[in-house]
Amino acid sequence: MTGSTPSSVDMNEALLLKAQFPGLAGGWHYLDTAATAQKPQAVIDATINAMGRDYATVHRGVYARSAEMTLAFEAARRRTAAFLNGREDEVIFTRGATESINLVANTWGVDNLKAGDRVLLSTLEHHSNIVPWQLLRERTGVQIDVCPLTEDGRIDLDAAARILTPAHKLVAFAHVSNVLGSVLDVRRAADLAHAVGAMLLIDGCQAAPRIALDMIALDCDFYVFSAHKLYGPTGIGVLWARKPILDAMPPWHGGGSMIDRVTFEKTTFAPPPQRFEAGTPMIVEAIGMAAAIDWLCAVGLSRAEQHERDLASRLRAELRRRNDVTLFGPEDSAGIVSFALDGVHPHDLGTILDEEGSDGTRIAIRAGHHCAQPLMDHLGVPATARASFGLYNDESDIEALLKGIERTRRIFGQ
Repeated sequence: MTGSTPSSVDMNEALLLKAQFPGLAGGWHYLDTAATAQKPQAVIDATINAMGRDYATVHRGVYARSAEMTLAFEAARRRTAAFLNGREDEVIFTRGATESINLVANTWGVDNLKAGDRVLLSTLEHHSNIVPWQLLRERTGVQIDVCPLTEDGRIDLDAAARILTPAHKLVAFAHVSNVLGSVLDVRRAADLAHAVGAMLLIDGCQAAPRIALDMIALDCDFYVFSAHKLYGPTGIGVLWARKPILDAMPPWHGGGSMIDRVTFEKTTFAPPPQRFEAGTPMIVEAIGMAAAIDWLCAVGLSRAEQHERDLASRLRAELRRRNDVTLFGPEDSAGIVSFALDGVHPHDLGTILDEEGSDGTRIAIRAGHHCAQPLMDHLGVPATARASFGLYNDESDIEALLKGIERTRRIFGQ
């Protein structure tokens, strides 16, 4: 493979990996992993067994299967904590990264942010890392500042250093941009935030599937991600936060499981993480996420990152040869390539690519604003086409996309 290194996935292994994904049968070229990853058979099997052969409730039953399922559920939490190099009691299961950010905003944010305080976001944030803070602004009067980007589409940490003041209580940045693939220097962002007494929240949705994570080394205060982007099921995500922070945070949802004792006069609450997991939890999904983490770690995060960077670099090089394509983002994109084809709306390109060609080829890309409309405004476009890679992709997917672009040009008579 062009640009491969000894740590990357070679062509033969990519084919073997692709064979593990039933959703890719029939030669479908799937280039929308940044939206959601396809699932390997190991994860599908784990969720089927958890929903069928092994299913029972957790934390409540005294019968054997319930006890066994409880052990499996909490083992999934331990596995997730190890994946993050964090503590087991620092891992909260949520419905996804969006709910994780909303949980922080509605607990820690409500308790700690007031009129006159400031939150620093960046131009490239996903809507899920913008809207919760805007809603909090309406409730508390906190102000929002926006950190600009460098010319090649990275969060400008030099600018952040100039912007930050002691009035800033929270910095919330994406680890990897879902549009540009640019990677944040999280440790430097943490140092800058902590220097003015602010907390740092990191949206790790695009980083978790391809970058080895270490909460101690990164030194952030909150880290969130969704399982479905790292080859796991939908409906579950993670909020990691330092234990002293969680201990001080009030509950958000009320119900079963998150209580110590309930009377009509007063309720006392369980310690974290149970305090933030009201009701019957996502049992099957947690076990599926743990299986996805096992599968991904068996392949290797460093190999995943290198493989996807290689493919993104190859695609950028091929698109750069055309005089009708505008590329966005840095050259060393982490597996994501956003571009615009002159005279063709991204939605039209995406639709044509999905139509079966003469050779039976169908290609799936993302087209739109990618839940990052402020970034689209910054780029000066209403939308982009986005190709994003996973471990199951190889150069045949790039070749299919390039042929599909040529076919689109012919259809448009250009």
